[in-house]
Amino acid sequence: MIARQRLTKPDGRALVLYARRPFPPIEAAPAPGIEPGRDAHLRWHPLLREWVVYATHRQNRTFLPSVENDPLAVTIEERRPTELPRGPWEVAVFENLVPSFTGQAPSPPGAIVETRPAHGVCEVVVFTQEASGSLGALPLPRVRLVLDVWADRTEELGRLPSVAYVFPFENRGAEVGVTLHHPHGQVYGYPFVPPIAARELAAQQAHLEATGRGLLADHLAAEITDGRRLVYRDESAPAFVPVCARYPYEVWIAPRRAAPRLPDLTDAERDGVARALKSVLMKYDRLWNRPLPYILVVHQAPTDGRPHAEAHVHIEIYPAYRLPGRMKYAAASEVGAGVFTGDATPEDQARELQDVGIELT
Repeated sequence: MIARQRLTKPDGRALVLYARRPFPPIEAAPAPGIEPGRDAHLRWHPLLREWVVYATHRQNRTFLPSVENDPLAVTIEERRPTELPRGPWEVAVFENLVPSFTGQAPSPPGAIVETRPAHGVCEVVVFTQEASGSLGALPLPRVRLVLDVWADRTEELGRLPSVAYVFPFENRGAEVGVTLHHPHGQVYGYPFVPPIAARELAAQQAHLEATGRGLLADHLAAEITDGRRLVYRDESAPAFVPVCARYPYEVWIAPRRAAPRLPDLTDAERDGVARALKSVLMKYDRLWNRPLPYILVVHQAPTDGRPHAEAHVHIEIYPAYRLPGRMKYAAASEVGAGVFTGDATPEDQARELQDVGIELT
């Protein structure tokens, strides 16, 4: 069990504080004194048959502030409140000040395509009170706590009528659009199942109906048997460069048992996922002895109350790198056509990661 305390900010947004052990109650939640953004709506893309989100207030979000102006630091002076209070909490979650989805979204403007209010939730997950560092550099028990927090947010947001899919993720590095250096991630509560997750779930459902087995479970077993692309071996949750990797040094982490969502993992499975996650992130940073930017996402079952036997929760990590003579960005083929081209094979990149020595603490 983890300790948690829920507070309400002066502007009405929720703040939830977490720790591995009980901590003294914190009296009040601060807020920066800026009106939360609510002007968000959806428009239907008729050719791709998917929703596009518009949230114009996000143009005014904080961009790479100095340490002194870090909104994710704890409040030191009451006259200069940040988003977080002082206290012995370890991980904090609060509703985003500039969300893409919000329960207060107004009626959308008229358009020649279908529109809807962007109802849902966007939360910020602060991994540590320290202004610098990274998720992979945190002690293993803290990484495990982050997994517990993601699971808790999945449970809580998944009960909201406006939320159809809970999506924890982390963007790391300015190369992938990060606007705050303080170690943090986010959780989106989408009002629909997002396109990539929907495609994965449809493929998993088709495989289950055809074979009676889980698609990712079968693929994971094949990767373990092959062994060439495994970058972390664990009895409960190995990590591997998938044979079909679309991004350089892409890694998947999956529990061997096909649990549908993070809350469905046992304590032992969460321990395994935490060990695998920390190991992979440490390998990334030691690959070239510099921080490696990446996008980390959690794919899991929708929150519609159905069992979803086809779904297999897992983490996918897509690094971005830029080194002399080794530059890789998504370009016309990837963005415009959806066809990805690899400059090296998954086997070669897996060997590079396998050769990186780490000591898990």
